[in-house]
Amino acid sequence: MPVNSDHKIVPKVAVIGSGFAGLSAAAYLAKAGCSVDVYEKNSSIGGRARQLKTENGYLFDMGPSWYWMPEVFERFFNDFGYKASDFYELELLNPGFSIVFGMEDVMNVPADFNELCALFESLETGSAAKLKQFLKEAEFKYDVGMGKLVYKPGLSLLEFADADLIKGMFKLQVFNSFSKHVRQFFKHPQLIALMEFPVLFLGAMPEDTPALYSLMNYAGLKLGTWYPKGGFAAVIQAMKTVAERQGVKFHTDTNVDGLEVQARKLQALKLANSSEAYDGLIAAADYHHVESQLLGPAYRNYSEQYWSSRVLAPSSLIFYLGIDRKIPGLNHHTLFFDEDLNQHAQEIYKAPQWPSKPLFYVCCPSKTDPDVAPEGHENIFILMPLAVGLEDNDTLRNTYFNSIMTRLETFTGMAIREHIDYQKSYCVSDFVSDYNSYKGNAYGLANTLMQTANLKPSLKNKKIDNLFYAGQLTVPGPGVPPSIVSGNVAAQQLIKYLNR
Repeated sequence: MPVNSDHKIVPKVAVIGSGFAGLSAAAYLAKAGCSVDVYEKNSSIGGRARQLKTENGYLFDMGPSWYWMPEVFERFFNDFGYKASDFYELELLNPGFSIVFGMEDVMNVPADFNELCALFESLETGSAAKLKQFLKEAEFKYDVGMGKLVYKPGLSLLEFADADLIKGMFKLQVFNSFSKHVRQFFKHPQLIALMEFPVLFLGAMPEDTPALYSLMNYAGLKLGTWYPKGGFAAVIQAMKTVAERQGVKFHTDTNVDGLEVQARKLQALKLANSSEAYDGLIAAADYHHVESQLLGPAYRNYSEQYWSSRVLAPSSLIFYLGIDRKIPGLNHHTLFFDEDLNQHAQEIYKAPQWPSKPLFYVCCPSKTDPDVAPEGHENIFILMPLAVGLEDNDTLRNTYFNSIMTRLETFTGMAIREHIDYQKSYCVSDFVSDYNSYKGNAYGLANTLMQTANLKPSLKNKKIDNLFYAGQLTVPGPGVPPSIVSGNVAAQQLIKYLNR
């Protein structure tokens, strides 16, 4: 271990991966007095939240686009003496998002709660009161879930021997179905679709998801949908700045080829032309990749059979498009639910295949942020959820591109394809090549009952005392806020080990 100017021994630790979990872990480790190196295989940091800059003036967020749970971001910055506003400006979107149920049937979800109640009441008499009751329950789950549960490392059931948790276990509805829970309150199919979409796009079939996750509805409908000016790259840059001010060093374009282990301890990282010794490691890269490619069989937590039995959240087919004029009728976030939601979900989770009639999502950040496209142009990001592990080729991508664009052009009344001046696609094989993503998953593990809390892959390597995992394949789960928390929780466990 190196020694600092006060003649104190400084633990030297490494972080593999520079997504939200890796950045979070690195910052907390450095704050605790560690010398921290972050290794990133790509040329820029950010993992799935990298930004794509084109020569003709477009800035695309390549992954996350929904800024929910702003207090999780705020808590991260507060822990280092900052506020999010020290680094980027947040704008509350209104409408928060829109759902297209038919070409003439669009639900704009307002930011104002009273307007939201009026929208519910217009579709189903008595539903405004039910919405208030639903969200009151969801607020409790949110406060407990995001205030306590997500910070549990999931290493022992004794972590849940907490008076408040035990008292509130029934109210958390961990063992109830999200689908049944929603239908106890609402009957109108459009209201059900509105309430179910967050878990469908980020996890599993609603009937396989615990009702605990109605906390997502509270986050989206009560706390609001926000946009960080400059896109998610502004958040990544802010977290990098915080980490660098703590002394973290970043190494991009640097693959880690293996891990050297001796006597239950990680000794060093194998790089292309060298070996770097470390006192501890946070693996915030793809968990399966780290286990199967960087560790020998004797040091792995899980077998291939275990991984193949996991329920993964979807992969995605994504299109990044630059349009040389403005597109009428689109808001910042638009969900196209003009086909059967249940059928698309079945084709993701139950009978994996390329969807017959897909739902899709369009993000148009240039409606909010003029800096992400040239003046008078539009920046659009189109995402279609897709089962993991499917064959992926240009023919399939083009077929779905044209199918989606036909529906989008019908909705907007504009021949968008005639005005494309930048186009790039991204799919299963890209997730694998860029992120070593298991089966090309985009979001990590699905939030099913059997993959909740202690039932997720462990954040601790059970055979190497100074190796911990962070990210969307371990606790607390998929999504940007949980990934930030995951880095923090893993870092605290490594710090505890180093200080033992």
